[in-house]
Amino acid sequence: MDPKELRDLSISELKDKNKQFKQELFNLRFQNAIGQLSNVGRIKEVKKSIARVLTIITEKEMEARR
Repeated sequence: MDPKELRDLSISELKDKNKQFKQELFNLRFQNAIGQLSNVGRIKEVKKSIARVLTIITEKEMEARR
């Protein structure tokens, strides 16, 4: 997901997105373990998406504290 799109979401929506990405990462790792995953690069993409979401959540929380 594009970082610009993520910045438009609220903190609660971002936390929901984070849960979705973590669930997807779990599923991808499981598929990889049993040999069904065809696109292993997707794991890296999902990890980066999780990091983006967490970074934006932190930024928004810091803004709210000011």
